[in-house]
Amino acid sequence: MDAALGPPEQMAAHADELTPMMSQYFELCARYDDSLVLFQVGDFYEAFCEAAESVSRLCELTLTKREDSTGSYPMTGIPVDNAASYIDTLLDAGYRIAVADQVQDPAEATGVVDRAVTRIVTPGTLTEDELLKTVDSNYVACLTRGVSPDDGGDEDYRDGDDGEYGLAMLDVSTGEFVATSACRPAVVHDEVERFAPAEAIVGPAATTEFFDDECMVSPYDPSAFEAAAARERVAAYFGDPADLLAGPAEVRACGALLAYAEYTRGGEDGHLDYLNHLTRYDPREYMLLDAVALRSLELFERRAVHGAAGTALVDVLDETACALGSRRLKAWLRRPLVDREPLERRLDAVEELIEGVKTREGIHDYLRSVYDLERLIGRVSRGRANARDLRSLLTTLDVVPALVDELADVDCEKLRELRAGLDEMADVRDLIGRAIREDPPIEITEGSLIQPGYRDELDELRATERSGKRWIDDLEAAERERTGIDSLKVGYNRVHGYYIEVTDPNLDRVPAEYTRRQTLKNAERFYTPELKQREDEIVRATQRADDLEHRLFREVRTEVAAESERVQALAATLSELDVLVALAEVAARYDYARPGLGGDGIHVVGGRHPVVERTRESFVPNDVHLDEDGPFAVITGPNMSGKSTYMRQVALAVVMAQIGSFVPAASARIELVDRVFTRIGASDDIAGGRSTFMVEMTELADILGGATERSLVLLDEVGRGTSTADGLAIAQAVTEYIHDEVGAWTLFATHHHELTAVADELDGVYNCHFDADQRGEEVVFEHEVSPGPATASYGVEVAGDAGIPDAVVERSRKLLVGTETASDGERDSPAEREKKPPAAAGTEPTGDEAAGTVAAELRAVNLADTTPLEALTLLHRLRDRLED
Repeated sequence: MDAALGPPEQMAAHADELTPMMSQYFELCARYDDSLVLFQVGDFYEAFCEAAESVSRLCELTLTKREDSTGSYPMTGIPVDNAASYIDTLLDAGYRIAVADQVQDPAEATGVVDRAVTRIVTPGTLTEDELLKTVDSNYVACLTRGVSPDDGGDEDYRDGDDGEYGLAMLDVSTGEFVATSACRPAVVHDEVERFAPAEAIVGPAATTEFFDDECMVSPYDPSAFEAAAARERVAAYFGDPADLLAGPAEVRACGALLAYAEYTRGGEDGHLDYLNHLTRYDPREYMLLDAVALRSLELFERRAVHGAAGTALVDVLDETACALGSRRLKAWLRRPLVDREPLERRLDAVEELIEGVKTREGIHDYLRSVYDLERLIGRVSRGRANARDLRSLLTTLDVVPALVDELADVDCEKLRELRAGLDEMADVRDLIGRAIREDPPIEITEGSLIQPGYRDELDELRATERSGKRWIDDLEAAERERTGIDSLKVGYNRVHGYYIEVTDPNLDRVPAEYTRRQTLKNAERFYTPELKQREDEIVRATQRADDLEHRLFREVRTEVAAESERVQALAATLSELDVLVALAEVAARYDYARPGLGGDGIHVVGGRHPVVERTRESFVPNDVHLDEDGPFAVITGPNMSGKSTYMRQVALAVVMAQIGSFVPAASARIELVDRVFTRIGASDDIAGGRSTFMVEMTELADILGGATERSLVLLDEVGRGTSTADGLAIAQAVTEYIHDEVGAWTLFATHHHELTAVADELDGVYNCHFDADQRGEEVVFEHEVSPGPATASYGVEVAGDAGIPDAVVERSRKLLVGTETASDGERDSPAEREKKPPAAAGTEPTGDEAAGTVAAELRAVNLADTTPLEALTLLHRLRDRLED
């Protein structure tokens, strides 16, 4: 066989040359042609030929050669006991992994050992703790498009804009399964971004455009998306799909996703017994936070500062005690509620837990002992849990009675409801406690799993084993005394069994009934008929006991798996209780206030940024009032004065309120919003060929097209990526459109001082600003919001503070007063500069007018988002303009 032998589809010409084992390998490669096959050979997973070269390179493993009667070819081995880390590397490289295990004992095989793919490992269907790097949900998505006219018969995949999309999300590790549908692509895109799946499968009429590069799009059998097959599969799990889902698109998405999840289980029984719930939701039931908002508000990830990872909102709020709560908190943050009633119930619970310090601390301490029940019961149901997993389940269940006691005197409806949901599962606790040893081994085939007294037959076998071992323990002393050989010893190894070892100088005293078993360099090993008999008894008893323990353990595991729905319900209750306790702990520790829900607009008194206040010794609280009389605020002030922080803290207060959290403020009343839009910060899309300005305009278009009168809109320096005149025109037009057509609650931070004039022209638009105080050459920011427009931008002063060379700063100051000969003493004050009118639009300024135009453009620069190189380039361009 040639060393460069290609992939399975090229093997037909070589089929007669292959050994039985290699035929088996390439047959599996052909069957799972979308995956890299890892083929168990003893203690290693092997890859051959081109696959071996890829594995060797990516995993930094030695590339060797296998030789047989057909020739030689590359091979690379991954240790079975340490496979997870290498599989993780291959997943990161974009591979799907088909794990082909030996499913037959080699000692019982008459030919090639039977092997089968027992699981397919993909980014979205991970179940192993070693590969699930965090407690976060890990979704695989399915997207379909088009509907059957009669919900039956042949598929009618329509390509028009009216084709309905069906979207389903499944976390295989926990059993969470949700579905929705939409006719507008924008809604689908938002929902995909909300869940951020690790993997997706896509129906024949749908496209992959909704999934980013971090989501692996896997090919899958088109027949799984057909209506009849999908309905049948959904019905096998949850009953009639018509009772659960809104239409054919959702049914097909759910059915195909179930089929794919079953497929990734390889040769196992495909049915996923632990999938007990399918939740259909309407996106309008939740506040929408798209990827731009999630990133801008830094809910989950904060931009690194000087190479160090920053703190995000979730880090501030996540005082949860267990993985269940941490995952639930993130789910709440991704999908805040828009319904007041459940939010008030959550707030009632948080308030009671704040006041009940002893109860809160007691619950939190108990929850620390809670394991990740959702993933535990998933492993139990899949038949992959070991005895330690069952003991972890028992440890968690043992906490529940104590939690019930802690909640005995609670008053609010939500906490009473959670207490009622704490199923103590006494039957399961009793079963595991009686059956499984307290500190069992990891392997379930090596014995020491089952408690003494659980099964009489097992106790008898273990007694025989112990009796035989005691006899052997006594044999050494007895034989030393009988033979007079003081160095005689009795030992055991797995190859030769029990033996009596005698050193060479004492061989003349070996009794005649000793039979030689093994010769060593300086000793001989023997056995006696009685020792052989005892060995056979021990081995038989041990093997039978180990086999019985394995069988009993599997029986116990199956009984526990049958209660998976109860365990999942308990997990949901514990996770919600954990989040409420965490929110209460944060609120109590950092003096948060309960927000009032409803009313007119967004009113926050003494509001603070929940993340920024943790990183500063002092934080200046600020108020915001957006209501019918003033739904639109134009915010001005110098760079670094706090405009962006102010806007973000308002949005974060709204998000926190709508997950049921207290907010960092003296008081707050918040009308529930349907969506938070953000246009904050500068970014480009180099790979997509889009400039910073184009990205900004695209995001702005999404806002203007999607916002409603119940939305909160944050706009920061709209129009910064183009000329000053164009930027101002766009900013004013956007303000007028939101005011006239949309009516959303809006905070608009700008350096276009001219924009403040719209407050005099449009009802409901008002100005506010952040002050700064110039003390000599130093600018001190007050970080306090005040009514009215700002009187200065202090751009040049900030440039100096940022490290711009003195010569550049001084030149900038001279340019601002409109003459190159002006001295520092002739320089206008910031307030006087602001009073000077800008050059008329549409004219080509010269002389002083040119200087005024340059000054206006310089004042519009947002230095917080400008690199030193960009600043120098800008100043060079402005100088050339003046010299022209």
